[in-house]
Amino acid sequence: MWATDIVLLVVLVSSASAATSASKDKVLSNHANILANNSATLAFSLYQKMAKDKNTENILISPVVVASSLGLVALGGKASTASQVKTILNAAKVKDEQLHSGLAELLSEVSDPKARNVTWKISNRLYGPSSVKFVDEFVKNSKKHYNCDNSKINFKDKKGAVNAINEWAANCTDGKLPEVTKDVEKTDGAMIVNAMFFKPHWNEQFHHKMVDKRGFMVSHGYTVSIEMMHRTGIYGFLEDKTNKLSILSMPLAHKKSTMVFIMSNYVESLERVEKLLTKKQLNTWMGKVQQIAVAVSLPKVSMEVSHNLQKHLMELGLTEAVNKSKADFSKISGKKDLYLSSVFHASALEWDTDGNEMDLSVFGTDKLKNPKLFYADHPFIFLVKDQKTNSILFIGRMVRPKGEKMRDEL
Repeated sequence: MWATDIVLLVVLVSSASAATSASKDKVLSNHANILANNSATLAFSLYQKMAKDKNTENILISPVVVASSLGLVALGGKASTASQVKTILNAAKVKDEQLHSGLAELLSEVSDPKARNVTWKISNRLYGPSSVKFVDEFVKNSKKHYNCDNSKINFKDKKGAVNAINEWAANCTDGKLPEVTKDVEKTDGAMIVNAMFFKPHWNEQFHHKMVDKRGFMVSHGYTVSIEMMHRTGIYGFLEDKTNKLSILSMPLAHKKSTMVFIMSNYVESLERVEKLLTKKQLNTWMGKVQQIAVAVSLPKVSMEVSHNLQKHLMELGLTEAVNKSKADFSKISGKKDLYLSSVFHASALEWDTDGNEMDLSVFGTDKLKNPKLFYADHPFIFLVKDQKTNSILFIGRMVRPKGEKMRDEL
């Protein structure tokens, strides 16, 4: 009897462990996988549009969150106002309900703080003018699929509207994102606002004492003082001699995602490198990286970036929703009295020395001999690539970090 009981107990424990393991590594639905893949394509097309804007320095966007904002447009739109979203997401064959449930499933998967060991606060709000009356069904479904709140605001009181939007974003991000916008240009439309705070944790931490002041060359004639952190480890690395650039891939905690850095071998504007940047080219580079010893020097980063994506989304094909005379958002308000006047996508990003304990076993061995050097002291592109879904969680560029201008040395 005792032996039988023990065997039964072992079986039960094993079954429970297997169930826990299965729940931890749940399989995404087919439509969520399609949307993950397509949001990665959106990442590069949207980034390329934004990079051409001469007034934009640092860029920071989350393509999976942008895809969710597009899903919200489809949820509230009718006819071509909604169908254009599917065209942009290359999801014409995905049913409406699967579009919304798939985007919700994808975002829930990649932003899970326990599974990913990441701090990622995401808040979404749809602001409508004071005159709008939100349809109950839309309010319910926008919360269910996109965790989106709906709020009326008096856009005609521009100062009051700006203060209210910025105060909401600051509260959502524990003060990390103090400003979304300085102005409200159009006072008669609807506005989607994403407010985010993202802090990744390295799979292996940097030593907190190995941080010092260095110069970051924004251009040949302009250098700012920044805090730079240093460590040597085994990382994915590729020196693309043909294109005169280097790729560094560093796993984030739990190795569910990686941060990829793309940097020219010399100080220049990012325009040349950005012309190379496509989903196909990234996959080619990632297929060639090798796990080797790399001496890494990265800036400690704290950046806040807000983009109004309306113009760029229009360039990608979202023409009906943003057109006052053509937009049909009757699922939001019950009548054709709304159009999309702004899509504010605002993020605060921090990375520092934090991460899991270092693997000390490689120190004192030949594995770290003659490391390659990745010294990020001039503009670079970075992205966070999810390993499970192959989606791009963030893509951006660091052109001008925070820091005081350094005295030019003659």
